[in-house]
Amino acid sequence: MNIILVRHGETAWNRAEIFRGRVDVELNETGLRQAELLGEYLRDVKVEAIYASPLKRALKTAQTIAQHQDSVNKVAVLERLTDLNLGKWEGLPRTEVAEKYKEVYNLWMTRPDTVTIPGGENLKQVRERAVPVIGDIIAKHKGTVVLVSHRVVCKVLTCYLLGLDDSHFWNIEQSNCGMTTFLYENGQFILTEHNNTCYLKPLQKEPVGDF
Repeated sequence: MNIILVRHGETAWNRAEIFRGRVDVELNETGLRQAELLGEYLRDVKVEAIYASPLKRALKTAQTIAQHQDSVNKVAVLERLTDLNLGKWEGLPRTEVAEKYKEVYNLWMTRPDTVTIPGGENLKQVRERAVPVIGDIIAKHKGTVVLVSHRVVCKVLTCYLLGLDDSHFWNIEQSNCGMTTFLYENGQFILTEHNNTCYLKPLQKEPVGDF
């Protein structure tokens, strides 16, 4: 089977570098187009099931992918795929967080696995809730499954599937609407592509960085 991890499309807060977390920000025009292009790209892939975070930016991305699939009638929403709870950082620009929470922010940028966001979660908590999703999917499905989530969740799951701990969080980039695929075979997860965004070329727009 194949497990495809997809980060949601772009939002205005991605472009403006505002921390999102559990704030239910919707896709912007670019994000909607990104989701459409990804859906078209996956049209010829027989997807057995699509799961998504309940937040609008991920759910809309997933629903757009599903519209191009004959075999998927409905996107299944999983709370465990929701974004990292960013607590007091939510809704704040990166520059403000870097100044107001300087010590914690610097640690987040260098040793993210040691940080609990003020009023929010840490990466260990994300791993503990997100990883069981993989086991459930393996038990339930045999074909290609798409998980549409958020930057942090996609990175944490990628680390887990590669056998890495969360200290490698910043060694992995996950762009808006980027797609990472693992083949599950003989009890092993094999990375076959990472952060694929080739289908977004028609946008002819500079992508947002890793934020």
